[in-house]
Amino acid sequence: MEISVHTDGGARGNPGPAAIGVVIDGAGYGAYIGETTNNVAEYKAVISALTTCKKNTGANAQQADITIHIDSQLIARQITGKYKIKLPHLQELCDEARSLITNFHSVRFVEIPRAQNAAADALVNSTLDNRYI
Repeated sequence: MEISVHTDGGARGNPGPAAIGVVIDGAGYGAYIGETTNNVAEYKAVISALTTCKKNTGANAQQADITIHIDSQLIARQITGKYKIKLPHLQELCDEARSLITNFHSVRFVEIPRAQNAAADALVNSTLDNRYI
């Protein structure tokens, strides 16, 4: 079972009001996550996507191959161990993501340009826009 995921997180101001956007096999959602930084929002988007995939696959999670498309090089490379993590709060989020990854057959991160992550980005922005209406 192959699952395609796009994630994005963003804050207006850094830190500032923040949201995540997640698209799983074409179906998406956004969520407001409070006041935080862009990097925390990016991690929380990945964590939310993996949690949702685990819930959706249930007992079949170990048979799932997940590809996460992400426009944050930093987060993708920290999770995969290519970059060191200097900040303790980001290390905690990375550990949480890595723990969720163990539920699946495989999880692959694909770094993409922001333009190729438009659907997840739009969910972040519409969530933040709607929060202030």
